Amino acid sequence: MRRTFKAALGAEAAALALLAGLASAQAGSLKIESWRNDDADIWNSKIIPAFNKHYPDIKVEFAPSAPKEYNAALNARLDGGTAGDLITCRPFDASLALYQKHQLDSVDGVKGMDNFSDVAKAAWQTDDGKTTFCVPIASVIAGFIYNKEAFAKVGVTEPKTLDEFHAVLEKFKKDGTYVPLVMGTADQWEAATMGFQNVGPDYWKGEVGRANLIAGKEKLTDPQYVAAFKEIASWAPYLGSGFQAQTYADSQNLFSLGKGAIYAAGSWDISTFRGQAKFAMGAFPPPQPAGTTDCYISDHTDIAMGINAASKNKEDAKKFLEWLTTPEFATIYANALPGFFPLGKTPVKVEDDVAATMVGWRQSCKSTIRNSYQILSRGTPNLENELWNVSAQVVNGKLTPEAAGKQLQDGLDKWYKPAK
Repeated sequence: MRRTFKAALGAEAAALALLAGLASAQAGSLKIESWRNDDADIWNSKIIPAFNKHYPDIKVEFAPSAPKEYNAALNARLDGGTAGDLITCRPFDASLALYQKHQLDSVDGVKGMDNFSDVAKAAWQTDDGKTTFCVPIASVIAGFIYNKEAFAKVGVTEPKTLDEFHAVLEKFKKDGTYVPLVMGTADQWEAATMGFQNVGPDYWKGEVGRANLIAGKEKLTDPQYVAAFKEIASWAPYLGSGFQAQTYADSQNLFSLGKGAIYAAGSWDISTFRGQAKFAMGAFPPPQPAGTTDCYISDHTDIAMGINAASKNKEDAKKFLEWLTTPEFATIYANALPGFFPLGKTPVKVEDDVAATMVGWRQSCKSTIRNSYQILSRGTPNLENELWNVSAQVVNGKLTPEAAGKQLQDGLDKWYKPAK
């Protein structure tokens, strides 16, 4: 009798849990998964209210995870059936894997997808380019942000070549008032993303080099990749004492407080500095190596959004994605979050002067994406994660540029066999 009673209670609890799950995914409500927890206020105060002017009956919840935890947490929720209706998509392989597991739907039928070029959609497409599974939102650009007051005090101007860049760094080092170049290596990824991938494209000629790596026509031991490592290794004397223990947040704080002259930057840092720094800022693209004429920038397709294949509210999810394709959303997003640059064909006026400067580099330089993101990080060891560690060790003086290239290429050779 007791077992029957317990079984009845268990069945009732299961039924209630099922009803609760259905209620949480009911029509008229949407939940967004994202790694951009820094942007929660913007989504809640500007983006979602703008959408609700068109669709007042659709309740939207922005539910971000911490960036480092996002992939693992999202995968767990998708596998467990508890993920939100809308999935913020990282570029290339991570999101492609979700589509291949049938956890993301195709978005080819979403109205407004023709507002994006093939290049903009490529980061969220199958390898054959036939299916797009996330709506492109924005790219981010790497370069250098600087303290204009510091430049005026020390009497230097924006460097255009690497020789000029090093001369500026040396002048700041001799002056002693500011940390010449702000970048730590404790979190590792900055050394790769704002170091190697920032200045590297000028050496490997952007998309040409990236395509050649994928095709197996170039190797990470080739001179152009070793040269990029040599350049970031040369930064160590200018990074200030204790940079090896300096986290990303430490770097942001140091520069925001006016203690640094130049910050190795991603454009996403602009909004953080706007909220903290009290001085005028400028930006310059990666200074060019001697003997080069064409300039290249890391203009990385970074963020998109797709539909959870298990969502119970796909109709409203499609309405939200359709709105993401509009110039209205692009304008709000670009100016509420300066440094995230819309990927639609319709031009958007960027109001922030530093963000406008950085996106303006597209007119004079050729854009490329980080060379570790597409195809080359699908195996073990993962090239992107290896690049974080190796780049940090190079800057720390623990690994030579030549050894760095060899370690990366050896790791890639263990699992990647390019089609000849």
